[in-house]
Amino acid sequence: MLILAVGMPRAGSGWHYNLTHDLMLTAGARDAREIRRRYRLGRILTEVNCNIGALTLRRLAMVMIPSLLGNTFTIKLHAGPGRVALPLIRHGHIQPTYIYRDPRDALLSAYEYGQRALKKGRPNAFSHLDTIEKAIEFMAEYVRYWEAWTAIPQCHTVRYEDLKTRYAAEARRLAEFLGVNADSPPAKAVIERYRPDQARPGDRGLHFHKGVSGRFREALTPAQQQRCLEAFGETLVKMGYAGG
Repeated sequence: MLILAVGMPRAGSGWHYNLTHDLMLTAGARDAREIRRRYRLGRILTEVNCNIGALTLRRLAMVMIPSLLGNTFTIKLHAGPGRVALPLIRHGHIQPTYIYRDPRDALLSAYEYGQRALKKGRPNAFSHLDTIEKAIEFMAEYVRYWEAWTAIPQCHTVRYEDLKTRYAAEARRLAEFLGVNADSPPAKAVIERYRPDQARPGDRGLHFHKGVSGRFREALTPAQQQRCLEAFGETLVKMGYAGG
């Protein structure tokens, strides 16, 4: 089986991936980095967290080969499900878990993260977002992905804010979705390892910079906040966030 840890950008997706990946290891899954090396998937599964990039037919076919050969492993994604993956999800070949955040905080984080990297001379995937307005347009696509993922009955969903404030309960809920015994000593150790209050500089999977909920209310101008409401519409309410 292929476990898919999907996340809105700047919504704790690395944290969510590593928690998911390591919980699955306690249940006998394979390390995704080892699968990537053994099956020569370095061009398909990129970066440290084995990000597939998009669920295209070619990419899915390549990662499904080790899965169909009996390997269960966890990979990461930011994009939408697409039509190719849906039958595989419905038939249980792919098991997706999805984390999201108030898109206003997420776009602010993406903008600031990209600009910090640019000032250091090390531009990243967000450095082209040189205005908040561009960041709003960028995040609007991922709000549409939210609609697509949450429409899938087989998809487990968690809010970043809940994973931070109700970590024990949400980690247990994730473990149950994955079929992992949250009370087993190995699973307990994994859950403890990724507690947000245990984060230290350099910890894998706990790379928070600010991660403060609702910070957009102080950082964005009233006009920018209004633009967010226009861009994201009623989806904000469906996500569980106040419209204002």
